[in-house]
Amino acid sequence: MTAKPPAVRATVHGYPRQGPGRELKKAVEGYWKGRIGADELRRIGRDLRLATWRQLAEAGLTEVPTGGFSYYDHVLDTSLMVGAVPERHRRAVDTDRLDGMFAMARGTQEAAPLEMTKWFDTNYHYLVPELSPDTVFTADSSQQTGEIREALDLGLAARPVLVGPVTYLLLAKAAPGAPAGFEPLTLLDRLLPVYAQILADLRAAGAGWVQLDEPALVQDRTRAELDAAARAYRDLGSLADRPKLLVASYFDRLGEALPVLAATPVEGLALDFTGPAARNLDDLASIGGLPGKTLVAGVVDGRNIWINNLEKSLATLATLLGLADRVDVATSCSLLHVPLDVTLEHDIDPRIVRWLAFARQKTTEVVTLARGITEGTTAIADQLSANRADLASRAASALTRDPAVRARAAAVTDADSRRSRTYGERGAAQRARLGLPPLPTTTVGSFPQTDDLRAARAALRTGRLDTAGYEEHIKSAIGEVISFQEKAGLDVLVHGEPERNDMVQYFAEQLTGYVATRHGWVQSYGTRYVRPPILAGDISRPEPMTVRWTTYAQSLTGKPVKGMLTGPVTMLAWSFVRDDQPLADTARQVAMALRDEVLDLETAGTAVIQVDEPALRETLPLRAAGRPDYLAWATEAFRLTTGGVRPDTQIHTHMCYAEFGDIIQAIDDLDADVISLEAARSHMQVAHELAGHGYPREAGPGVYDIHSPRVPSTDEVIALLRKGLRAIPDDRLWVNPDCGLKTRGWAETRASLDNLIAGARSVREELLRG
Repeated sequence: MTAKPPAVRATVHGYPRQGPGRELKKAVEGYWKGRIGADELRRIGRDLRLATWRQLAEAGLTEVPTGGFSYYDHVLDTSLMVGAVPERHRRAVDTDRLDGMFAMARGTQEAAPLEMTKWFDTNYHYLVPELSPDTVFTADSSQQTGEIREALDLGLAARPVLVGPVTYLLLAKAAPGAPAGFEPLTLLDRLLPVYAQILADLRAAGAGWVQLDEPALVQDRTRAELDAAARAYRDLGSLADRPKLLVASYFDRLGEALPVLAATPVEGLALDFTGPAARNLDDLASIGGLPGKTLVAGVVDGRNIWINNLEKSLATLATLLGLADRVDVATSCSLLHVPLDVTLEHDIDPRIVRWLAFARQKTTEVVTLARGITEGTTAIADQLSANRADLASRAASALTRDPAVRARAAAVTDADSRRSRTYGERGAAQRARLGLPPLPTTTVGSFPQTDDLRAARAALRTGRLDTAGYEEHIKSAIGEVISFQEKAGLDVLVHGEPERNDMVQYFAEQLTGYVATRHGWVQSYGTRYVRPPILAGDISRPEPMTVRWTTYAQSLTGKPVKGMLTGPVTMLAWSFVRDDQPLADTARQVAMALRDEVLDLETAGTAVIQVDEPALRETLPLRAAGRPDYLAWATEAFRLTTGGVRPDTQIHTHMCYAEFGDIIQAIDDLDADVISLEAARSHMQVAHELAGHGYPREAGPGVYDIHSPRVPSTDEVIALLRKGLRAIPDDRLWVNPDCGLKTRGWAETRASLDNLIAGARSVREELLRG
């Protein structure tokens, strides 16, 4: 008699941390402000973890993930777990681990924070580990063992999830002062014993399985890097004192790393089978599957918010059942990247709500699929019928298609995406029009969003304040920002964006085809949460979006005020994009809508227009083969947005917190007149990357790190500008912060900008003295 196959288990890789009311954000910020103590913060964190695990278990998950909770960032937690603490933060961490962790994340007046950049091609930011040949790793598994014990005490089956050692080292950077050419991956043999100790600790705490995330292996990797992965999991898999090991990858196909990991003595692999990672299915078949191992199949997209095609996923799972000893069902990655619960969204058209699945709904989809494979499709017949109807509703809906938008996008020509003059001709015209000094100073866009502004916005939303009253608040805020900038001595001003809730959502709410959420919060970094809008249909701009407040600000000053827009690629990257047409088509639609806004700003007299594209690098495909096509349509979309202006209108763009070296040619291809970039934490690295490329236009590598509360001194600004001048000529160098100032307080903003301006003036004087 044939043995009955084991029941298929249901799990997820991780879950949103914030709580249904963003309780974690409020608690952490309350702790920073001294409103609550460390014990209360830890209590709130524990309550959130327990509530999440109970909810997941009640939803039907067979095994809940632990280890994903963090007060700031899971990669930072990994650095603490393995003892990789920079010397400048060592005393703070040794004195108080919690405060030391926040010091590493945010910096102090005495010590700069760790660098921050994007987690692969998502909008989540992680703290970059700093390593050197002198780094000594030490194991501290207290957080991880504490969480597994908490889950087990609830009577739950639980699986700790850790950043894997290879990905950790590949994400790290050489610490300041490390020898030139030092590669953190060379520390692998030093790091593996620490992971071995942590695995032993987790086994002793009751963990039956531990998941080690290795998403870096879905990128193009050298033979040496693949050999390092093989060695890591040969050694860890050969340990006597360890739990079973599940090595997880996501965001793309494993490719050449798949047979490497399959040959190691780990018990399971978790693979993504959504989007570009769907090729994992063919790759898995080509190597003969995973005999003797468990496969955790990520068939529910953990990064987007559209409902799963259950029948398609069941077919994928049925194929996979023949390729491994057992197959379990999961999301493609952690659900950290999606909002919590779509049932909270009462303002979205009900016809659209039925197409959406947030974290809670995706958990239900995983459970439904596991049940369908275990018990047969008749057991989930009702769910399959409802799913078919919802998918058909979306495919046939007039809400998703606008013939006029499609006709306009189809009529675009190459000439529409080109400026009428070269940069040399434009630059001369712009200098004549603007009359700026050497090393002109500006900011990136937003100014602090005060409690008064937030209260006014909330009052407007609830009807306690009428539109006229709200607009008086906006006028007052703009007046304050303009007055401050004039007195401080900035050269090119901004209106401060007091009317904007978010740099993408603000525009999405005014464009057709977008859907905004009320409770769809997603963590961007630390306590910074955003509500990505949903691209549900074709995009157009019914009326001007920014002209009124920009022209009002300009009426208050004789200095140029920048018009501020979010670029088309970032509008896609920081939204949940539609999956029923190519991204290039959606980008072109957004670009044409923004082009209308740019031309209206110019007609209204705006001489400087900034179109921000901080997500250009973030959205770069993880594998090189997909990059040329992406960069072609992404840069075209930017040029479509800006290509229609006069030569003497200066186009700026902005990018922050990414590795820019991979896209220097694309930055050049944007053909912006001025680009501002993050550079303070990375010590002007990007300025030298621009110089190495021969970048021919103007640039403002940031000299003030706005993601930290510390105030940079004038001497720090001067030192960074001097570094910048070694790479960028003085007639093409701008002085600005790394990013917008929305999240900062007014006191630190005033002090920081005063120092920035003083530093710029000092270096100008040096230049005049020769």
